[in-house]
Amino acid sequence: MEIIELFKYLVNSKSETPDDGGLLDFIEEYLEGFEAIRIDKEDVKNLFIYKKFGEGEHLCFAGHVDVVPAGKNWESSPYEATERDGYIYGRGTQDMKSGVAAFTQAVKEAENFSGTLSLMLTSDEEGDAINGTVKILEFLQNNDMLPDACIVAEPTCEEQFGDAIKVGRRGSINGYITLKGKQGHAAYPEKAINPIHNISQVLGSMAGVDLDNGDEFFAPSKFVVTDIRSGMQVTNVTPNDLEMMFNVRNNTKTTQKEIRLFVKKHFKELDYDLRLTQGSYPFKTDTDTKLVQRIDASIKRVTGIQTKHSTAGGTSDARFIAPLGVAVIEFGVKNDTIHSVNERTTRAEVEGLYQVFKDFIGSWE
Repeated sequence: MEIIELFKYLVNSKSETPDDGGLLDFIEEYLEGFEAIRIDKEDVKNLFIYKKFGEGEHLCFAGHVDVVPAGKNWESSPYEATERDGYIYGRGTQDMKSGVAAFTQAVKEAENFSGTLSLMLTSDEEGDAINGTVKILEFLQNNDMLPDACIVAEPTCEEQFGDAIKVGRRGSINGYITLKGKQGHAAYPEKAINPIHNISQVLGSMAGVDLDNGDEFFAPSKFVVTDIRSGMQVTNVTPNDLEMMFNVRNNTKTTQKEIRLFVKKHFKELDYDLRLTQGSYPFKTDTDTKLVQRIDASIKRVTGIQTKHSTAGGTSDARFIAPLGVAVIEFGVKNDTIHSVNERTTRAEVEGLYQVFKDFIGSWE
């Protein structure tokens, strides 16, 4: 197959999380001569496939074949790659079957490499992500097979192809506060403790506040209130308690400790409970590493663009890879229609991504 034919084949396979649409079996067969290890868990499909060319470093490409549900009102079938107006439409065209197609084709065509080339693929990135990449990494760690460097081919570019890679990601901390009061009749406020009144006195100095100043790679960690609810939906009873939820996309300067101190500072003597959970932790790959320098050079050779180093956006499976000491970055096509109706990319971007990965593999020594 040529790169666009492969790309369309992937898009045409319906693979809504956790269904892989048969794609991992297909890729295993497509990469003839590679050693395949299946690490399926419950209804999630996982594939680690590799080829050892020599005794040098182990370079891995990682991604997911699953996609979010298509939704309604598409102008063409979401599971039929359709070309029109200079674009290729279909669910997963940006996120991230373009990336999977590009690195699969580039790795398949590799003839001379100094070490090991591998792919790490899952059908559980858009879902709970508990039986996907983390299970592959557990296997690799237990069998002393972790890669030295990894590229996750998530869509990263902003205005034009080649203009941005991710060298890190913010973490994500979720907060749940129960502010306690004392229920009573609205006509006798002096006999009650109204948690709505109490939180209104402090919310203005908390909501949307930066918890740190950020740095050259990370934006400030911001306290974002996402939900507040209280009361009995009546006008004559003051509520007994109030529930508030918030999220902090944290950089390396803010941890759960700082968040607890921030809440304590503003709630002072109020009676409250606070629970924090953390789904991902912030990381940044050193921009002086071989991985970053080589991908920068390959992007420049193929596109003529000096790419920027970003940590913006949400999370990806790179959050599971970095803590294991593996140098990891993300690079893919533009991300302006991910998860949307009429998701699309261009033929030129898919071909360009394949060319960047092919140049990158060829330049790795």
